[in-house]
Amino acid sequence: MRHAAFLSTVAVTLFLSLLPGALAATQYKYKILHAFGSGTDGAGVWGGLAFDVNGNLYGTTGAGGAHGDGTVFELTPQADGTWTESVLHSFPAFPDDGGGPFSTPALDAAGSLYATTVGGGAHHGGTIFELAHDTWAETVLYNFCSKPHCSDGGAPDAGLARDHEGNFYGTAGNPFRLSANPGGWKLTVLHRFPAGFCPCGGVTLDSAGNVYGVTTGGGTGNACAPPGCGIAYELQPMPDGKWKEIVLHNFGSFGIDGRRPPFEALILDSSGNVYGTTAGGGRYVNQCSCGTVFKLTPDANGRWKETILHSFTFGPGGFAPSAGVVMDKAGNLYGVTGSGGDPNCGCGVVYELSPGSKGTWTYTVLHRFTGNDGAVPAASVILDEKGNLYGTTATGGAGGSGVAFELTP
Repeated sequence: MRHAAFLSTVAVTLFLSLLPGALAATQYKYKILHAFGSGTDGAGVWGGLAFDVNGNLYGTTGAGGAHGDGTVFELTPQADGTWTESVLHSFPAFPDDGGGPFSTPALDAAGSLYATTVGGGAHHGGTIFELAHDTWAETVLYNFCSKPHCSDGGAPDAGLARDHEGNFYGTAGNPFRLSANPGGWKLTVLHRFPAGFCPCGGVTLDSAGNVYGVTTGGGTGNACAPPGCGIAYELQPMPDGKWKEIVLHNFGSFGIDGRRPPFEALILDSSGNVYGTTAGGGRYVNQCSCGTVFKLTPDANGRWKETILHSFTFGPGGFAPSAGVVMDKAGNLYGVTGSGGDPNCGCGVVYELSPGSKGTWTYTVLHRFTGNDGAVPAASVILDEKGNLYGTTATGGAGGSGVAFELTP
């Protein structure tokens, strides 16, 4: 799982982050909204945050809570600028409840919350659950490993994407759709990837109902040991109910190409271009395999062209992107790294990529984590209407168990 991988990465960055290659941080105001790890509070914030229509924030923790297997929490802004945390649910609250939510929650128009757990459930393969708005009563919508040999998947690590009909999409060993039916919820596996591909991150939908995602392994790129460096893919619904896979890009296809995208969803812009990150590879691959930010552009013939927007390297600029990117109205991209940054910590950074003339992009560090203010951000940040950034760290903070934060221009 992603949390184990990034904790091991932090250990090696304590000396690597002293190397050159950083750009100065811009003047953003950093604020901790809540530090986790006190009492029966949650611990380990591996997922990101989601807003409701009233400006409240929601998230999950993979551990802690009243029973030790994680929580769902709400952060509510107060008139004096502080935020109040409320634990909405502690796992497991009853037999066959899920455990260990590592995902970013999704909210519907009524404010009900939906997410996944990597463990627990009736078959110990994880769950998809709903917390009903206002009462926050939990309903398990689906128990993974319900089918023989867990052919329906298990241990979903990422969050859910919701279409306009109320269906949910995600990954649990393979991409799936969860649909509401008169007899209950039905899970359909959309595509089965070969062994070693690991489509473990979240998925993104376009307006036509196509599904986009990445795998951390597999593909034809030869820069990694078998089974490959991962792919970016699209799944198109067909008239017969089946789904057609299209490989948008094989990572590791050339010397400085990115390798192994992290467990996070891609994003699409209004022109249909796709953006994401890789945790390894890049222009400085002879110095380090530190990762990239990339763009995939479709052409008239259905082919896709990859452009590397930024290559990371060792040092205070941050490296090894641990999540995807988000885009503001001006076309700027924002993301996080799980390593590099502060030379005494190597705990990661929040960064911005701004488009310039002739296809150039300017990289700027917005914040370097120091440990006391959080460490190892592992999920994508989100933006509000004013351009403020909100996110989480998996560890660090006053309680040592992660923080929720705000960055204000």
